[in-house]
Amino acid sequence: MKIYPGSPDGLLAIVILNWNNASDTIATVQLIQAWRTLTPAIWVVDNGSADGSVEIISRECPNIHLICNLTNLGFAGGNNRGIVQALRAGDAPILLLNNDASIGEEDVIRLMSTLQADERLGLIGPLLFDGDGQGGLLSAGGRDIARHVTSHNRKVTAGKPVCQVDYVPGTVIVVRPEVFRTVGLFDEDYFFGGEVADLCERAREHGYLSAVDTRARAFHFLSHSSGLRETLHIYYAFRNRFLFIRKFHSNGKIPLYTFWALYGLGMSLKARLCGKPAKARAIRLGLLDGLQGRFGGQNERVLSAVSGAVGRAGLHRR
Repeated sequence: MKIYPGSPDGLLAIVILNWNNASDTIATVQLIQAWRTLTPAIWVVDNGSADGSVEIISRECPNIHLICNLTNLGFAGGNNRGIVQALRAGDAPILLLNNDASIGEEDVIRLMSTLQADERLGLIGPLLFDGDGQGGLLSAGGRDIARHVTSHNRKVTAGKPVCQVDYVPGTVIVVRPEVFRTVGLFDEDYFFGGEVADLCERAREHGYLSAVDTRARAFHFLSHSSGLRETLHIYYAFRNRFLFIRKFHSNGKIPLYTFWALYGLGMSLKARLCGKPAKARAIRLGLLDGLQGRFGGQNERVLSAVSGAVGRAGLHRR
């Protein structure tokens, strides 16, 4: 890991993860640097990109902290490297921000004010909307991922500006530095998906609440990562539920394992019948690895497996 120096620290630290997508990362950084009130310290973590991202970002964004991982450490490991450096730099709240998401300065100030006003809150997020033109609500916080197929809340409670939730989506989330110092960093066994729900659960066990401020808005541009949503995303979504169950629902492990295994098999069969062999294979592999306790990063193995599935389907169609 190599660290390039950046600008002096401000009242807020921002960690942005980059993986082979310098253009989105640069656009996100430039929007933040155009803010008029906040002057946050920005940590960009490059997760072993192979497309020249490091050189491009360092050239276009000279006034940031740039951390370069030699390999892809996933959402959990990549963000952890940035969080560690932000904690070493001071005690500012830490905003984790996807490079395919956007949030305005006033909304960030709102989140910081809400966090400061209630010492029970450890993690706070905004309402998350679709940024690709539809404008619909994607998430008003999340529910227990072990017990809900659709874990994102899609309804807002009227007259309640701050709503407690089981977890705040990691797309846009502000975290007290004391949370990381008290409960630790993200569990890197998740690699991608579920690690924020895990952190929120561990924080709750130490007395920190997670909440969404419905007066703050952010936007997520899902189309920027659509190519991976039916392979890597869905693999980790199924597999990591088994890890979460192991850690936080050990008493109900057998019925929950049974539910997710049966549900996953049904989803895999449906994908296969709909002519999506890669998705079907990714789900089955996620179930198998989850049941066997095979965690951590599996990108290359999964992509190899699903590409084989696509190839076999093509042969059958001929």
